[in-house]
Amino acid sequence: MAFRNFEQAGMSRRALLRGGAMLGAGAAFAGVPFGRMALAQDPASWPNVRAAVEKYVAEGKVANMLATFGWGQQEPEVIARGVLTLGKPEKADIDTLYRVYSMTKPVTGMAAMMLIDDGKMGLDQPLAEILPAFAEMQVQKEYDGSIGPENLEPAKRPITIRHMLTHTAGIGYGIIQKGAISREFEKRGLIPGQVSKLPIPGLGRGTPVEGLEAFADGMALMPLVYQPGTKWSYSASLDVLGRAIEVASGMPFDAFLHERIFEPAGMDSTWFRVPASEVGRLTTNYGILEGKPLPMDPAAASIYLDEPAFPFGGAGLVSSPRDYDRFLRMLAGYGTIDGKRVMGELAVRVGTSNLLPEGVSTAGTWLGESGFGAGGRVTGSAYGWGGAAGTAAFVDMKSGLRAQLFTQYMPAEAYPIQRSFAELVQKDLAALQGG
Repeated sequence: MAFRNFEQAGMSRRALLRGGAMLGAGAAFAGVPFGRMALAQDPASWPNVRAAVEKYVAEGKVANMLATFGWGQQEPEVIARGVLTLGKPEKADIDTLYRVYSMTKPVTGMAAMMLIDDGKMGLDQPLAEILPAFAEMQVQKEYDGSIGPENLEPAKRPITIRHMLTHTAGIGYGIIQKGAISREFEKRGLIPGQVSKLPIPGLGRGTPVEGLEAFADGMALMPLVYQPGTKWSYSASLDVLGRAIEVASGMPFDAFLHERIFEPAGMDSTWFRVPASEVGRLTTNYGILEGKPLPMDPAAASIYLDEPAFPFGGAGLVSSPRDYDRFLRMLAGYGTIDGKRVMGELAVRVGTSNLLPEGVSTAGTWLGESGFGAGGRVTGSAYGWGGAAGTAAFVDMKSGLRAQLFTQYMPAEAYPIQRSFAELVQKDLAALQGG
């Protein structure tokens, strides 16, 4: 009955995933007063954030909620409330495992920046030099219209790695497109994400192709929705970029992330597939129906316990708040953490800066008017992104402030907390300055 209610409420794979992308990433980081005010080292326990976390859990809106804050290379302060699964006693903490969905994109973006730093990939290198199938792309004349030849024209310029990092390649996304191209993505299994293996109506539309190579080759056969380098349009480009990373590096994409980022950064709880030995730390993901959470991906039977069709570079990772904070801390250290260099300083500086092609802006999009870096939004000196199940994270490169929000519910737009997280941080910083 509950699953049928999900369908009646209009929940679908597109609605669930798209909501998190729009609100978590698009609005979460605007207006935070970074700079000199954020240099203070004692945030007075972040009272506004703490109150929101306690309220959401006490009212039963979510099973758990956790926020972390850190400065520079200091260990994070943790605010945690609630349990991994409603009705069970295990409490959420900094080592709890969360589906971070689109917060995977900055990780993939930084992996590409490492290869650029290595000289194995170029920021403005044509993608087709690495993946030849993208050499002669067709583009829709009418956005999200027909995919027949009458609505297609040749691409006027090649797709570059810069375009891929900044969602300006013109590649479509099944969670954004609504027209014929979206249906074709599903038909061909070009589905770069997963929600549940339970038979929930609306979530079983298509089975992903097996293997990252098959996914990238399949996307190359689809038309672009915009001319490359002309518009910002949220896309599956970071998933395709995963294939470019494995070709340029000569090793599987997931192995590259483990060897070059996760292991040297001390991120030992970040995976595309949760090991069976770690299921005791995994949260249950909930769908929100009429303000109440219903389990849609139970921890004990999670789809993340199975091998994914391929490593989704745009939305596939499960991570702990401790691990993702270490990723942010490495960025705050301009590539170093615990005295160990993980990335080159220049790669971090460039990757966290505005990389939008000349003449392209995010004005008029749901992102608002801001910059965009390697897989994440750039607002002033802050770089970050959000995930479809209520997570959000950013690092301010100037002050060294790191902040994260973790919970598990979908769609993210069901509650305002993800969107308002940065506003709560702003209030706490302003109060600190006033004091």
